[in-house]
This record gives sequence, C-alpha cells and structure tokens, in this order.
Amino acid sequence: MPKIRIAIADDYSIFRDGLKVGFNRDKNLEVIFEASDGQELMQKLEELPPDVIVMDIKMPLMDGIEAMKLIRKKYSNDIKILVLTMYDDVKFIIHLMENGANGYLLKNTDPKEIRKAIYSIYESGYYFNDIVTKALLKKLTFKGPIKLSLNQTIEFSERELDVLKMICDEKTATEIGTELFLSPRSVEGIRMRMIEKTGVRNTAGLVMFAIKNGVVE
Repeated sequence: MPKIRIAIADDYSIFRDGLKVGFNRDKNLEVIFEASDGQELMQKLEELPPDVIVMDIKMPLMDGIEAMKLIRKKYSNDIKILVLTMYDDVKFIIHLMENGANGYLLKNTDPKEIRKAIYSIYESGYYFNDIVTKALLKKLTFKGPIKLSLNQTIEFSERELDVLKMICDEKTATEIGTELFLSPRSVEGIRMRMIEKTGVRNTAGLVMFAIKNGVVE
C-alpha cells in the first residue's frame, strides 16, 4: 500500500516529537509536516496536503475546532482528521464528530491504537472507539440543543442499507464491492448518495446517523 501521509498539529513540540517517533516505526506511515497552531496548519496544507491530520483542539492563534471548520469547507472530506486531545467532555466529542472529525482519541491513548485509528480512518473514513461510542449513547438521553432526528422523508433502498451495514462493520469500498458484486466506484457512489440524503458531513457522520436512528443495530 502507498504510505499514509500524516500531518501533526499540536502546540507542544515534545508531544509532536513523541508521535513522530511512534509513526516512524511503521513503514506505511510518513509524517510530511507538523504545525504548532491552526494558522500554521492551514498555511502548510496549501503546499502539501496530507492524507490524515492528527490534531489537538487547544492551540494558539487558531484552535483545532476553527481549523477543522476551515479544512472541511476548503477540502471537503479529502483530508481525514483524527482529533487527539486531553478533553473527554461528551459534548466536545459529539460536536467534533458531527462537524467533520473522523476519529477522536485522548492523549493517553496507547500508541498502537493511535496507529490503528489512522489506518481505519484512511481506509474506511472513520474510527469509533469506546469513548466515542459512550458519548454517542449518552447523546440519546440529551434533552438539550444537540439534536439529530430521523427525517421521515429519508428512505434507503435495500442496496443502500446493505452498503450502510457493511460501512458500520468497518469494511472498505473494495471489500463491500466484493461481497455485493459491485465496483468500488459504485460503492463510493452509493456512500455519497447516502451522505447527501442524510445531510451529514462524512462517513463517520453517516455511521453515527445510522446508529442513533436505529437504521442499524
């Protein structure tokens, strides 16, 4: 497989150095640049866009939340974002996952899981761990402004449901295509159609929509 190109955005150089050491042990991962704040990140993206950004939320000049909004506006879902932070607040997790993050990990996460998350995000578009799943389940009990309800006008075809269930099982487009006798391009077309139907931002949002609304178990 081609090397997964990674950008690291964090205001602590010691933490960035630690991540680079871990990533350099994997021949399939390559750190192409690092940034100490959101502004520097946006500038470097112009010159050398990565496949995956590993990004903290709290950074000077421009924080990770604002940077993610700009990245999604400018690059759509072409660049994947793995949030790696100290904040484990449920509302933070839900907000970021629903607004463009492909995965969410805490900084005390084992390096092996961080690498696993990068692979999952690169191949399937998302990585859900226990912290995200628990936040998602807790959201079901929220009565506040955070909301996402099933639009009764949305209908999925049998083929769309088959693809959606396999996406939730973390299968790649190639694996889904093999099981359903479709080309990866056809699978991608179905995925994009479901994203448009539901109004979510990316595959991670699609999975969250499916779970929260009982489309899949």
